[in-house]
Amino acid sequence: MQISSTATGPRNLPTPVAPDFTRRLYTLPDALPQAAFAKLAANIEQFVATERNYVPTHKKGGTIAYETLREHAPEVAAFYQSPEFHRFISGIVGVPVGPTPAHDQSSCSLLFYERPGDHIGWHYDYNFYKGRHFTVLLSIVNRGANGLSAARLMARLGGAEQTIATPPNTLVVFEGAKVLHKVTPLAEGERRVVLSMTFCADNTHSLVQECMRRVKDIAFFGPRALWS
Repeated sequence: MQISSTATGPRNLPTPVAPDFTRRLYTLPDALPQAAFAKLAANIEQFVATERNYVPTHKKGGTIAYETLREHAPEVAAFYQSPEFHRFISGIVGVPVGPTPAHDQSSCSLLFYERPGDHIGWHYDYNFYKGRHFTVLLSIVNRGANGLSAARLMARLGGAEQTIATPPNTLVVFEGAKVLHKVTPLAEGERRVVLSMTFCADNTHSLVQECMRRVKDIAFFGPRALWS
């Protein structure tokens, strides 16, 4: 995939040749040219403080919400908002998709695993919209004492557990409401940072779906979700 970084997001993104999305999951290593990836990573690495969240026995880690990215890292938000990137993801999943709404704090967010034990247990990414909903992850940092961190992205595909390799600059696209997945715990002295983006075929929603989305955002991003 060839991409040039601009103020408005990626350019010249061809659809991967015959992407296989039959299992509702697709990975693309070395997704961005090094210069474009380094520029995106530098915008992300400015964040030294995250909103920590902890759900006993299920989740522990840090996050940066979409609202914060739009204000302090506009190039990251522009990458997510780029129509060409939307067409690229549409080509992978096989249906036209666009971004989820700006008030959804998970539309484009950063996930930080940087303390021992940071993880998230088995879960689906609940779909709060009327159309099919897809999760796109871009690995920014994955660092351990001897290479990659101990944290592993795992998915259950065809009844079997599979490890999804996520070295830096790997893009993972999956239908989160259909693919059960988790991230195993981080070890001492390790760090993992992921740019998480969501796309939807129809981003309209019912009142019940909107209420459930706010409850989820409160758990991840705190009270700001009450008025987002």
